[in-house]
Amino acid sequence: QVQLVESGGGLVQAGGSLRLSCGASGRTFSARVMGWFRQVPGKDRQFVAAQGGSAGNTDYTDSVKGRFTISRDYAKNSIYLQMNSVKPEDTAVYYCAARRWLDTISYSRSGYDYWGQGTQVTVSS
Repeated sequence: QVQLVESGGGLVQAGGSLRLSCGASGRTFSARVMGWFRQVPGKDRQFVAAQGGSAGNTDYTDSVKGRFTISRDYAKNSIYLQMNSVKPEDTAVYYCAARRWLDTISYSRSGYDYWGQGTQVTVSS
């Protein structure tokens, strides 16, 4: 099992920045791909960004490319999401996710085995 705990959410003005953190504990060696999803009420949880396993490749959903950056600190068993130039449409609950054993990035919620509890990000206009 892998436990994930997010932090760093909050209220930010449009155009501002926010940094989300996710700490992993437990069998962290099995968490090859780690990423971020977001969800707004009444909608499905959507892929935001992820970083792959051995190659360390990253990918982002189109709407955040050039604004968000995902990074991973293996020594601290943590991943981060630096959110710059935020927009009101970025408002959502952000979830950290980990994919067990496989190295390839999945863009689907079902491709991840472990989830954090979520952290609210609210962008005011």
